[in-house]
Amino acid sequence: MSHIRRTPLVLALVCLLSLTSLGAAPDPPGAKVPITMADILAWKSINGPVLSHDGKWLAYRLSPTEGDSEVVVRQTQGEKEYRFGCGDVSAVAGGAGGPAGPGGRSSDSLAFSGDSAWVAFSVAPTKKEAAQLRKQRKPLQDRVALVDLATGKDVQFPRVRRFAFAGGRSGWLALLKYQADAGGSAGATPGSAAGGTGGPGASAGSGSAASDRPKGADLILRELPTGNELNVGNVADFAFDKPGRWIAWTTDAQDQSGNGVTARNLETGVQVLLDGGKAWYERPTWTEKGDGLAALKGTEDKAYKDKLYALVAFTGFEGAKPARVVYDPVGDKGLPAGMTISPDRNPEWSEDLSAVVLGLHAIKKKDDIAEAKPAAHPADDKADAAKAEADPDEKPDLVLWHYQDRRLQTQQQVEEDRDKRFSFVAVYRPATRKLVRLADDTLREVQATPRSRWAVGLDTMPYELGASMDGRRYQDVYIVDLQTGDRRLAVRKVRGSVVPSPDSSRVLYFEDGHYFAYEAATGKTTNLTAALPTSFIDDRDDHNVTKPPVPPIGWSNDSQAVLLSDGWDIWQVPVSMGPATNLTVTGRKEQVRYQRRLVLDRDEKGIDLGQALYVSTFGEWTKKGGVARIEPGKPGAQQLLWDDAQFNRVMKAKSAETFVYSRETYKEPPDLYVADAWLKVGRKVTALDAQMARVSWSAGSMLVEYTPDEKTMRNRKLQGALFLPADYQKGKPYPTLVYIYERLSQDYNRFFVPTANGFNKSVYTSNGYAVLMPDITYKLNDPGRSAVWCVVPAVKAAVATGVVDATKVGLQGHSWGGYQTAFLVTQTNTFAAAIAGAPLTDMVSMYSLIYKNSGNTNQAIFESSQGRFLGGYWDNWDAYYRNSPVFFARNVRTPLVILHNDKDGAVDFTQGVEYFNTLRRIGKPVWMLEYLGENHGLRKPANMQDYTVRMREFFDHYLKGVTAPAWLKQGVSRLDIEDHLRERAKLIGK
Repeated sequence: MSHIRRTPLVLALVCLLSLTSLGAAPDPPGAKVPITMADILAWKSINGPVLSHDGKWLAYRLSPTEGDSEVVVRQTQGEKEYRFGCGDVSAVAGGAGGPAGPGGRSSDSLAFSGDSAWVAFSVAPTKKEAAQLRKQRKPLQDRVALVDLATGKDVQFPRVRRFAFAGGRSGWLALLKYQADAGGSAGATPGSAAGGTGGPGASAGSGSAASDRPKGADLILRELPTGNELNVGNVADFAFDKPGRWIAWTTDAQDQSGNGVTARNLETGVQVLLDGGKAWYERPTWTEKGDGLAALKGTEDKAYKDKLYALVAFTGFEGAKPARVVYDPVGDKGLPAGMTISPDRNPEWSEDLSAVVLGLHAIKKKDDIAEAKPAAHPADDKADAAKAEADPDEKPDLVLWHYQDRRLQTQQQVEEDRDKRFSFVAVYRPATRKLVRLADDTLREVQATPRSRWAVGLDTMPYELGASMDGRRYQDVYIVDLQTGDRRLAVRKVRGSVVPSPDSSRVLYFEDGHYFAYEAATGKTTNLTAALPTSFIDDRDDHNVTKPPVPPIGWSNDSQAVLLSDGWDIWQVPVSMGPATNLTVTGRKEQVRYQRRLVLDRDEKGIDLGQALYVSTFGEWTKKGGVARIEPGKPGAQQLLWDDAQFNRVMKAKSAETFVYSRETYKEPPDLYVADAWLKVGRKVTALDAQMARVSWSAGSMLVEYTPDEKTMRNRKLQGALFLPADYQKGKPYPTLVYIYERLSQDYNRFFVPTANGFNKSVYTSNGYAVLMPDITYKLNDPGRSAVWCVVPAVKAAVATGVVDATKVGLQGHSWGGYQTAFLVTQTNTFAAAIAGAPLTDMVSMYSLIYKNSGNTNQAIFESSQGRFLGGYWDNWDAYYRNSPVFFARNVRTPLVILHNDKDGAVDFTQGVEYFNTLRRIGKPVWMLEYLGENHGLRKPANMQDYTVRMREFFDHYLKGVTAPAWLKQGVSRLDIEDHLRERAKLIGK
């Protein structure tokens, strides 16, 4: 009889086997089973649903958490349905397994033709194919499928990086291939399929012209009714006009032979070379009506490092030959030396074709100073001479920080690419042949659109230094005349968003509790809300902000009115004459929030008040969700959908009164429904709920109510969402996980898709836990203690229901929730176990550290955002001290796991290390999981799955009494960690 020695690694794997249900006996027929890792990875969700223009077809991607997806195309009224494999759309592409980049695989595109007769979509390599290609160091490249909706037959086009249907007339499909020699790692930046009316934003940038390779590839133009195809070679970029009458493309060939911008009339077949020459042509951009086209023309100048760009623009496409406008900045004395047209902004004709809006940027000259040879050195200095010979250009490596830097050096580093691509807005007027600068170094940010008569300038520079430290971001607002470039100060020191009207004739802003409109032509300012019997201050915002506004809903398309929310109701407020109207009337009275307007036309230019408005609704205390409709000119909203559910993804067919929406509850996934304009009796057309048939979920849910313990906060009514375990029996208490962040009860009717990224509500209720998600509200200067004052009474209220076992309560939170978790365990023994993900632990040291993902300091976050402190720690030492977990580590009685990754760019890694070492020094039970190379959250699937399993093992041990795995009991040595991880990964991945 052989003897098996049960090593720590073997014990850990035995435990892991039980967690992943590997090797378990088959379940009885029809029995529901707890969710396992295999279920999580196979779980399918709907992504990117689109409606055909006539509303008769719906298409979407059906994608698992891990693995190959499919495209589903089905009738909205009939039963006909087509399904097509579309590969592993999550596969990384571009180059040999590297990140997607210029010329990499296209976006996850899916589109109907304008006549609703065809659908096309990108198809990625399958998971198996992608693995093989990476192994062979070959690029991942998409193909495109085109489906005839009448027959369901599809045609496949290999190696296509971008596609688009022609506009409204939809007789053509354009497919831009990958470059034959680039392997998907060069060429124009891919765009999306939808629309195709403007350039995708591809640009050669302003790099060295000498290093540019030709970016052209084959463009296939397929005539849809006949199937005839036209192959155009060496195309770098293309754009259809919106009506679908014309296509324009730029050519980029070897040695610039035949380079130019060409337009083809799709109705007549007439093809016109609009401009050509030894140059690079980029960013073809049509007007909304298709009556004008603009592009950029770049040439090399040996005196400059960057290309020099000119504008080429065209009108008169109805005539025999379009008229051409050319503006070359070279020789323009009105333009400062060292400036040229920027390649990083699309040139756009104004709506009346009187001007072209474009961008300018600075360029650098080449260093024309000959490299000096090192001087002769004495014989006894041969080493230095040799070094100088080897590296004559050696220079220090230095970052120079200055106390008057408006942006920290780290922020400048993060934003360096953006800064390099920055464009100063200008307008070129062909009639006068003059360039009018709208932006310069004294007013850098200027907003101008094709519809604009005026431009709006925002100057943050006087306040930028202060904002980088305390988070109070102000801006001066200017009105800029597009005819002359003259500017005038409109409003000084505005905090919050500034919203120009669709034609830029007015500007909406918020100040001292009221909304104001500034009229560009007259300079008149009107207080829009002073006379209204309500407040537009957000009374739920408990940050350190004075009179924060409820965000505006938007401008009417004629710029004569704005829609504003007071947090409950929506008001239509005219900016010049007439009374304001409460459109929803009863929101505040009935405690129903009319939250946001549902945008049904993505191309809208402002809100059409002559059409019905659709608004999402939310019951503040019932958590019911819905959709309401407001008739034009008729105050009072009609609830079309109203249930213990959430309704999302509301969309409308472009040319029909066919609507689609999703409905979900905590136990019903977000399936899609088709309905008419009144959203009544929606027809369910997807079947995500079929996945629920074999897995256990939750036996129910309830709302618990409580008030904070702190006496000055006891007037605040709070709620928590309590979800019952799948095996719930009334009268029996259950182990419970409390998941925290800020306000979470609004997710009472949300369906949580099972995921492998640590905590997941659905996975835990399926596996025998109750889950509590409470609301937290805050008192200034006490963010940590506020969490204690709210979470502890929430747990007590949940225990009082009889569902929660008070001796078996776990706590988990990430980031801000991780901070509160780390603090709570220093103040209460309520919790039997806790996991803090990426927690802030020392508020004093964290205050002045860098938020590396943005390059800013945390000071602004502490004073004006989540921290909710009234100033820095030197003025508030007691507040910073009493809210820092690390200073109260000696109080911890709760076993604690810390997740903190070495490349965390939000909460510095040292915060986790400081807390871990402090707890370890005192002898507290603490573990830290550090996933190398990961940022604030986990991205690598293997890491996500590993963390998910370890979290379950930890909570199962402390809350259910399951035997602890070896890593939890005694750790894993550095020499054994590779074997440990490899064996666990094998089991998790099965």
